[in-house]
Amino acid sequence: MPRRQGYALLIALVAGTAALAAAIAFGTSLVAAERRTPAAGPAAQAAARNPAAPANSTGTWVVTWTGAPVSGEPDTAHGFPGRTIRNTVHTSVGGDAARITLSNLFGATPLVVEQATVNTRPVTFRGLPAVTVAAGRQIVSDPVTVPVAPDADLVVTLRTPHAGGPVTHHPYAHQTSYLADTDGTWRTTTWRYLTAVDVRNDTSPGAVVVIGDSLTAGSGSTTDANSRWPDVLSDRLDHRYGIANQGIAGNRLLRDSPDGRNGRGGPAGIHRFERDVLDVAGARTVIIALGINDVQQTPQEPDAQRIVDGLRSLTERAHARGLRVVGATLTPFEGFATWTPERNAVRLAVNERIRSGRVFDDFVDFDRAVRDPYAPNRILPAYDSGDHLHFNDTGYRTLGRLVDTAGVTEAPTSDTF
Repeated sequence: MPRRQGYALLIALVAGTAALAAAIAFGTSLVAAERRTPAAGPAAQAAARNPAAPANSTGTWVVTWTGAPVSGEPDTAHGFPGRTIRNTVHTSVGGDAARITLSNLFGATPLVVEQATVNTRPVTFRGLPAVTVAAGRQIVSDPVTVPVAPDADLVVTLRTPHAGGPVTHHPYAHQTSYLADTDGTWRTTTWRYLTAVDVRNDTSPGAVVVIGDSLTAGSGSTTDANSRWPDVLSDRLDHRYGIANQGIAGNRLLRDSPDGRNGRGGPAGIHRFERDVLDVAGARTVIIALGINDVQQTPQEPDAQRIVDGLRSLTERAHARGLRVVGATLTPFEGFATWTPERNAVRLAVNERIRSGRVFDDFVDFDRAVRDPYAPNRILPAYDSGDHLHFNDTGYRTLGRLVDTAGVTEAPTSDTF
């Protein structure tokens, strides 16, 4: 079996089934509190590197994986009572302990989790094995001593005993996870409730957080191949840095998705930036790859300046927390159903401003790397997944190799624009 999938998944699933058979009784629950955002300033910037650290934790925490919450899962008003959720995630940096973040952001009722494990190791919340997460909130677990290998599959198992929903989820994960009950086990490509895994690592310089849309989430890539471009970047950084992939299919910079039924879109980048970027453990650099859906989706944003201003506002917010910001140009999409010359003109205008150097600290020119030199408003056929908007594994590998590793690992700088 290839190394990127490994034997870890099979071992963890088998062991996890045995562990759940001996599940502990439901204990006293806790009402969750959200991660609090530190105020700006030098001391607060240091605190932002390690948000929501439990009082009994030691060492430095850095994110190894994220899956941004998208919406409430359709037809899950009653949740998954009595079912076991096995989220498979792929790590970036390793560590000697882990903690997990559970989210009930889109739930209308409290979420009860009676048991959680990381690779079969029991997880506690303020010392207790069970937890209740209030509707609209999230909670960070206590540290659990478990070796977490870099560039490996990790299984986080949750059991929900009672009805409660809708289920906060991240669909189109391009990773195989599982749902199980007494009748059997089912494959799924959705992550549920789990939104982050942090590891304790005293040598990692920090994390690179990538906020983006389906092109960051990996739409068009091979399931379980871990070939999204942030995965490729993680390989190039030798898994010394945490990589937080906060890509959401259909995500826009300026506008929330009005309908979460299809599991696409989610909260706009400007609205989720604090939770999905600034509050990530160990955040050092942010890569912003948003804007193409503002151009091509209906309702379209016809004013390139509004998109540029939105991108610039994210840069300013990141600078206020001491983060370095790298932005990506918007890639071609001629041949996709929504393409028009007018919309393409907006894309080109946004790219011109990004290349001017007045939007981000640095930029990566995805557009130039993937466009067909003979038809520059189209993706090069060798990189096209087939729909003329998303990339195949070769295309994502090209994007991941294009990012300047020195640029994303430089020390954060002050706002000089």
